[in-house]
Amino acid sequence: MTDTAVLVEAIDRAGYRVTRPRRAVAELVADRDGHFTAADIVVDARRRRPGIGRATVFRTLDLLAEVGVVERVDLPDGEHAYVGCEPSHHHHVICTSCGRSTDVADCGMREVAREVERRSGYAVASHRLELFGTCPDCQSAGDREP
Repeated sequence: MTDTAVLVEAIDRAGYRVTRPRRAVAELVADRDGHFTAADIVVDARRRRPGIGRATVFRTLDLLAEVGVVERVDLPDGEHAYVGCEPSHHHHVICTSCGRSTDVADCGMREVAREVERRSGYAVASHRLELFGTCPDCQSAGDREP
């Protein structure tokens, strides 16, 4: 779970207005544990924050991703989701049973990117790594992936 204040502060620090609808979406995002879809937030907004429209949710999620406090991830089934995260370079490991996500430090990917540059001639500007598996809690509960 991400703190609402962190999300709102990131919006403000980036020079954007902290409007009531943006704050409301930030609160809905902060209440989430693990990955979530824009549709999940839209459903929550309709139930808990009447008056927050679908477009506001999508625009605010884009803004939160732009300022680096949520990140869009591509799930194994091809769907897109978001995870709250620190605005520093890291990767994600996501539980395919419960949806929990954990930020993981670089783990050597910068060296891999440099090797890709050396072999390909490309100047790698960025990279992203998402790992999927079963978290310790789900493993203990017997929810292991096949």
